[in-house]
Amino acid sequence: AQNTNPNEPVSMVTEWDKTFPQSNKVDHRKVTFKNRYGITLLADLYLPKDRANHKVAASAVSGPFGAVKEQSSGLYAQTMAERGFITLAFDPSFTGESGGQPRDVASPDINTEDFSAAVDYLGLLPEVDRTRIGLLGICGWGGMALNAAAGDTRVKAVATSVMYDMSRAMGHGVGAGKDRYTTADRRAVLKYLNEQRWKDAESGSYAHANHDIYVDKEGHVTAAARTLPEALPENPNPVLKEFFDYYRMPRGFHPRSVNSASAWTSTMPLSFMNMPLLSYASEITIPTLIVTGEKAHSRYFAEGAFKAVGSAHKTLVIVPGANHVDLYDNAAHKIPFDKFDQFYKTNLK
Repeated sequence: AQNTNPNEPVSMVTEWDKTFPQSNKVDHRKVTFKNRYGITLLADLYLPKDRANHKVAASAVSGPFGAVKEQSSGLYAQTMAERGFITLAFDPSFTGESGGQPRDVASPDINTEDFSAAVDYLGLLPEVDRTRIGLLGICGWGGMALNAAAGDTRVKAVATSVMYDMSRAMGHGVGAGKDRYTTADRRAVLKYLNEQRWKDAESGSYAHANHDIYVDKEGHVTAAARTLPEALPENPNPVLKEFFDYYRMPRGFHPRSVNSASAWTSTMPLSFMNMPLLSYASEITIPTLIVTGEKAHSRYFAEGAFKAVGSAHKTLVIVPGANHVDLYDNAAHKIPFDKFDQFYKTNLK
């Protein structure tokens, strides 16, 4: 049953309902914690069974953008727990099982805070050495993880996988290796979104639509009714097919995932368009690992972030032959878990 308190979790499913099999090398339990805004987050805590009685290093994991902890972040978290880390895969505020109203919104501020709140939780666990906590952000939560690392001095290492900078993605459009919007396009998108605000205000509810908004050569703005279509069109865009084959197919579908089942609120991009997440990336001084795919359409976000990060201990890993979604679930056996493992073991010791 759905909780009536807007800040409390909307559910806490007890059975295993992940898109990946449960490991017999890891202890798992559902947990909750609050962020600085009073929103209660729902998370999966993974602990290595062979952790003995000594305190160990930990990592908070989230993403992709529009996914839930039962998808990619849970797989990453469980796999890293198999390798000796305590990991926490959480549903960000307003999504999945976590609290927050209205549903299906994202915020560069609140979602960055979600990572720091996860650090709060991990650092209070008796099994965790709070001086050895890292972050791992996947897809759009890669930018959030970097932003959290720039501001939260308790974080000792940060990693991203096929990251997006969501401020850049929504503020400038996702293009073929570069930004898509002209300045005129940006103004047209802002006008479109603010016209939608009038409609939402008049109706007293929030419309939903795809956050990837298109502007044609005449300046006309359109957005699909949902993040991914019910069925693929003929000769689909290859990137659309990548996402569809994960989120809409049994391989990765989850009913609580925005990308699998619905869309963000139509006006959600307003949160990001004028709020650049990586403004202080140059102040990141901790070890940083940025992983992307050779063929990932998102590769330019990773390369741009790598240049912006100020750490003298930063590494960019480009996985040969991998597209963006190849690093979601390892169906293509391309997620470089050994790289993440070595990165954390070297820098969280």
